[in-house]
Amino acid sequence: MVFSSLLFVFAFFTPHLVVYFFAPKEKKNLVLLVSSLIFYAWGGPKYLLLLMLETFISWYFALKMKDSKKSKLYMIVACICLLGLLAIFKYTGFFLNNLRFFIHWPSKVPTIILPIGISFYTFQLLSYVVDVYRKEVTPQEDYWKLLLYSSLFHQCIAGPIVRYETVQNEIDNRKVSFNDVAYGFRRFSIGLAKKAILANSCASITDTLLPGGIDGIHGQSALGIWLAMICYMLQIYLDFSAYSDMAIGMGRMIGFHYLENFNYPYIAKSVQDFWRRWHISLSSFFRDYVYIPLGGNRVSQKKWIRNMFVVWFLTGMWHGASWNYILWGLYYLCFLLLEKFYIKDRIPDKWKHVYTLIVIFFGWIIFKYSDLSQLGAVLLGMFGIGSAGFYSMDVKTVFLSNIFFLVFSMLACTTLGRSLHKYLLKTSNKNDVVMVLYSIFDAVLPFVLMLISVLALLGNSYNPFLYFQF
Repeated sequence: MVFSSLLFVFAFFTPHLVVYFFAPKEKKNLVLLVSSLIFYAWGGPKYLLLLMLETFISWYFALKMKDSKKSKLYMIVACICLLGLLAIFKYTGFFLNNLRFFIHWPSKVPTIILPIGISFYTFQLLSYVVDVYRKEVTPQEDYWKLLLYSSLFHQCIAGPIVRYETVQNEIDNRKVSFNDVAYGFRRFSIGLAKKAILANSCASITDTLLPGGIDGIHGQSALGIWLAMICYMLQIYLDFSAYSDMAIGMGRMIGFHYLENFNYPYIAKSVQDFWRRWHISLSSFFRDYVYIPLGGNRVSQKKWIRNMFVVWFLTGMWHGASWNYILWGLYYLCFLLLEKFYIKDRIPDKWKHVYTLIVIFFGWIIFKYSDLSQLGAVLLGMFGIGSAGFYSMDVKTVFLSNIFFLVFSMLACTTLGRSLHKYLLKTSNKNDVVMVLYSIFDAVLPFVLMLISVLALLGNSYNPFLYFQF
């Protein structure tokens, strides 16, 4: 069940809110837990047991750590269990396939279905266990409340990676004002529109131009490949940030304040700046639980490079059990090292944004294709090698038919909307007429966005969500 579906919006989330708001205060967490477990079980009931097991392991060993001289041992055991389960479900097939390629063993590789959201909730529970060991949070005495934290349907299957310290107090003590509900609804409607209208349109263009397979790549013109990959670049940001917008909005409606996960990454002027803005919860996780414990930048140059290698290798591995994700992580490592030791201020300020977008663009091509032969075909085809020429009328038709969606998608990746909102708010404080118009606009906009999104979903069965695979 994805957020950008009519089933979720009207058959799950709306009834959930009604029951939640009418439930007694002492029963609200129970309602939220039941809803979260139903939501997760919808994608595979048997994997709910895995989520409950990982939560039990974290809860049990966190309690054992309290005032214990063996707290470090308990923390290590808990981390090994959590990472071990993640490795079994996510990486067994990858490692066995590579063994089979090199040494022709085993003869048959078992197919293991990846549980939805395992990468996200495993990292959340890892952060909880380590933070308890560091005495940065107090262990949760009630198992069901920790299960509520790990299974919160707002974010358990695709992030953001919410740390326990962020919601620790709000699990038991949260207050909801009218402004919280209004902001949450507005944020949810923006996310839904971003996904249902813009991201899905970009995805449709990409899949129309590159329907899949090596033949589809060779049959497309160079310009068509460029357009397809630009749309993919737009799609992956709009898709994932939309999910975070909806998660943050739903959390705010009931009093949870999740941290921002994106800060307009496509306006970055360096690769380092991009990673401060993209998937912030993941970047900060690797910083606080891998990079800094390894010594961070307070070590020799060689060890710092080692630390960076470990972080970016793991960043690639986290995204998927495939060589292209590892290459993608190391690709960014190379540019971060270049920026540190060579590029620095050699690029003029007016070209820094262009340079960063080019690096990001080719990074997404690596990210998209797990089949390395297809990856090579796309990279060569973009320059007319192995493609069906440089231009075709079909590409022109697709472009002109979707030009408005593309323009709005590009604008949605910038701060224009936020800047315009701030400008109108500032102007309204000085002019009563503008204040009335602004108030009406601000109140009506979420409902208009919801209506357009619902119409888009009614008329479009194409509704992929990229980050469910992680």
